[in-house]
Amino acid sequence: MPQKANILLVDDRDENLTALEAILTSLDQNLVRANSGEAALKALLEDEFAVILLDVVMPGMDGFETASHIKQREKTKDVPIIFLTGAGIDRHRVFRGYASRAIDYLTKPFDPWVLRSKVEVFVDLHQMKQRLRTQAQVLQRELSTETGEPAAPVSEQLSRRVADINANLESLREKIVTDSDPSTIEAVRDLDRSVAQLTTLVDAIRGPE
Repeated sequence: MPQKANILLVDDRDENLTALEAILTSLDQNLVRANSGEAALKALLEDEFAVILLDVVMPGMDGFETASHIKQREKTKDVPIIFLTGAGIDRHRVFRGYASRAIDYLTKPFDPWVLRSKVEVFVDLHQMKQRLRTQAQVLQRELSTETGEPAAPVSEQLSRRVADINANLESLREKIVTDSDPSTIEAVRDLDRSVAQLTTLVDAIRGPE
């Protein structure tokens, strides 16, 4: 059985955290509460998380600032974030600032089924990454035993190619910020998710640094 994933719930209101727990409890994962951006950053120092549900409007450090700190940390920069935004939040602002590396958003009031399905995807991806990391470590040990040399060159080439793809995607994101066509924005976001999965696979093959 795969190890249970940690899911970080960030909101300054206890009733909202309780509602999120009620929605996600059926996933049978570890639900961790944080009632502020500062508390969320502290929790991320202590554990590894599959996904973060982050309220945008909070006193003190708001959701955007909290996300900025998360993305600046090497340990947490790749943790997926689902913003829970109010109706008045500019969706293009959310997309422009944090579209890279499998980040999503939902506008309140959101559909509980949609939220649960989005979280479940990130949990499955996290558990797959853990399995691949373990398998990659075994494969690297076997290849090293057979050849007498580390199996690094191929994984490094793959990593460079994925980095090139991400660089090209970044220019696409900047270009469509002013594009009002929702289908174009959604297409790029779908491509973002696919590249994020590819990045996860390559990282798993490379193993820990």
